Amino acid sequence: MIKPWDSFFKLKIEKIFKEKYYILDIGGGLRIDPSKNNRNKQHYFIDQYLPKVKYVILDKVSDYNPDIVGDVHDLPFEDNSVDAVICMNVLEHVEEPQKAVKEIYRVLKPGGYAYFDAPFIFYYHPMNGYYKDFYRFTKDAWEYMCRDFKEIEIKSVKGAISTVMNLFPLFSKKTKFFDLLDILFKKQNSNQTSSYRVFCIK
Repeated sequence: MIKPWDSFFKLKIEKIFKEKYYILDIGGGLRIDPSKNNRNKQHYFIDQYLPKVKYVILDKVSDYNPDIVGDVHDLPFEDNSVDAVICMNVLEHVEEPQKAVKEIYRVLKPGGYAYFDAPFIFYYHPMNGYYKDFYRFTKDAWEYMCRDFKEIEIKSVKGAISTVMNLFPLFSKKTKFFDLLDILFKKQNSNQTSSYRVFCIK
């Protein structure tokens, strides 16, 4: 069973790689570059598009071997210069997420695409020595932060039951069972969700 939030992710990421050329991945969340030695097998579907695009990873941590060492609060790009930006599981770790979204908007070309992914009801997850864990984002927060974009689509990740159970390590591996409970009790589209996936057009 394909989960609706996974379908949303695949549809939007494929749209980006099919329709845009210069793609900036802030934080390298896609994990698709073979040279980084951290590939995500679930994202292999993107491989077919890589030869046709300019895919660039930006991160402020040089240890992660990004193509560009830079800060999302002050992106080293001209206005209206990037075709698409992907920013997965980054904004909860930055000090000023609203400023970061404004920077992403600034560097995008008119008609450019932005894809965001960040948690709402999710456990504390800093990385000692690299980044802290500052924020969680509701649907209302996304609508406000992305208010300058021409279009915005927001998709919740996990229903209410699986979201709560995911907070407990003992149950976090039993996602299929709790996903079925969400469907059975009509909790799949709850506002009590683990995270949101957001697609915007400038």
